[in-house]
Amino acid sequence: MNIILIGPPGAGKGTQAKRMIDRLGVPQISTGDMFRAAVKECTAMGLKAKECMDKGALVPDSVVCGMVDERFQKPDCVKGFILDGFPRTLEQAKSLDEILTKMGTKLDHVVVIDVPDDFLVERLTGRRTCKGCNYMHHIKFDPPKKDGVCDKCGAELYQRDDDQEATIRQRLKTYHDQTSPLIEYYGKANIVRMIDGTKSMEDVQADIKKAIGA
Repeated sequence: MNIILIGPPGAGKGTQAKRMIDRLGVPQISTGDMFRAAVKECTAMGLKAKECMDKGALVPDSVVCGMVDERFQKPDCVKGFILDGFPRTLEQAKSLDEILTKMGTKLDHVVVIDVPDDFLVERLTGRRTCKGCNYMHHIKFDPPKKDGVCDKCGAELYQRDDDQEATIRQRLKTYHDQTSPLIEYYGKANIVRMIDGTKSMEDVQADIKKAIGA
């Protein structure tokens, strides 16, 4: 089964992807993991990507798509894959279509974990991370017994830069700018499965399972 998993930061994509790969027996392929593996293995596309990154330049779509093509040739992709973080643009989506056509296969589902921005802002800005053990509290959903102090080890809690509202709003804007065209593009093929990400992790997983029929 070939799946693209889409969702804004904080939507729980990582948690759901882990459950999906365990159940479906297919790998989760993220652009970050793919880049690191290709560079480490010194593949043709990995070397091209490293050359760009060493110069501080963006890796061109042609190289990114080439790395995806290389990744699909690995044995663990025989049963399919879950793409996470790719494609990000319409151009990449069209290139992915060409790669899959060449392979004689196609996408089965584009799973979109949909969560309202304000819900995500509340979820993410409320996180407090321990400076000692990295345990994460939440001021509303999992507050520490003593304000500003980790329940686990007693070290100081702090708010990461990534969890500040201005940063989160910018990340969400980037997500919407990139994702909306993709949802429209794949919607024409009737393979988009919209999932309510405000539900519990168990309910979201159940909804995904029902939506993809597996």
